[in-house]
Amino acid sequence: MRKPGYRRQRRKNRIDLAFIEVDGQRIYLGDYGSDESRREYRRLVAELLVSRGMPAAPEQSITVAELLELYRSYAMEYYGAADGSSKGEFESLKPVLKVLEELYGHTDIADFGPRALKALRELLIDRGGSRKYVNQNIGRIKRLFKWAVSEEMLDPAVFHSLQAVEGLRAGRTRARETDPVRVVSQSSIDAVEPYVSRQVWGLIRLQLLTGARPGEVVGLRASDLDTRGEIWTCRLSFHKTAYRGHVRTLYFGPKAQEVLKEFMADRPLNAVLFSASEAVAESRAKRRAMRKTPLKYDKRPRSKRRKSLRRKLGESYSVRSYSRAIGRACEKAGISRWTANQLRHNAATYIRREFGLDAARVILGHKSAAITEVYAEMDREKAIKVIELIG
Repeated sequence: MRKPGYRRQRRKNRIDLAFIEVDGQRIYLGDYGSDESRREYRRLVAELLVSRGMPAAPEQSITVAELLELYRSYAMEYYGAADGSSKGEFESLKPVLKVLEELYGHTDIADFGPRALKALRELLIDRGGSRKYVNQNIGRIKRLFKWAVSEEMLDPAVFHSLQAVEGLRAGRTRARETDPVRVVSQSSIDAVEPYVSRQVWGLIRLQLLTGARPGEVVGLRASDLDTRGEIWTCRLSFHKTAYRGHVRTLYFGPKAQEVLKEFMADRPLNAVLFSASEAVAESRAKRRAMRKTPLKYDKRPRSKRRKSLRRKLGESYSVRSYSRAIGRACEKAGISRWTANQLRHNAATYIRREFGLDAARVILGHKSAAITEVYAEMDREKAIKVIELIG
């Protein structure tokens, strides 16, 4: 069976339709020539190639864009959270896959070789990517083609040729080096408190007390917490390295528990603790209460832009919106910008200094390939002892 073509059905005085024909039946894709119909075409063809076990012979091979349509569906399921949301590694994949499609979307996957991969790498460098960032994303592209081999859509020789492209080495590339993550001074942390919402300040305090990543705390719910012991715990179902089989547990001592209790009161168990929409409502109420002149009703209809912004407001903070809130607060406070990721570094530095490197590894959830289930139980006991001392 040959790959079905992208075909056109003409309609008098109306926009022509795009379709493909499979087993004598027409499947309509949308308006002919539109981006939507072409994306649907690539998706359907990619699925047909896999479902029918079509070998990747030259006359049946697929383009990079068609491969990406199928790979995105796979990656969403493999890297995504259990609730179907897209986070972590899947979100990190999106930018480089988009660049790949822009450059080589129409290229046959069998023709994508080391030169193409190096050209993509040069573009990432031109766009300001650090050496570490570029190496990570070139690795992601290699994984894409490895997956294509595993699905019998690509000759293994193509993937092996891409493996010959080595990672960028320090001092031997024009790619910039990543700036080291630095701790945030306590004065800089305190300076933003007047300019952030109660919810954002709670997240900041929680990160400092637990060493959690921003993405591990923004979506916390009371139902995630095990509050039976003196030290509360939260075993995360989704985190940065969940797809590798790593287990990540957060530990909350008395001080962290006080932060959580403030947001757990009178709230359903499955509700997000640090609610972005709640923060906005509180901010508006505060501004209304501080008004010195009576509010005048404007009879003009609200602009579409305001309505659009309201629709986009999420119940929980994303890592990006949380970081933006901190950035805006830094500007208002007149201090250098710092990020939520630096708070984790603050916690790591303190724990390492006070309790040792191994204690920091346990609390921060760092793993090595040699760790076994026996050590996992030892880690739990060590983590609880450290959190008890932190308070």
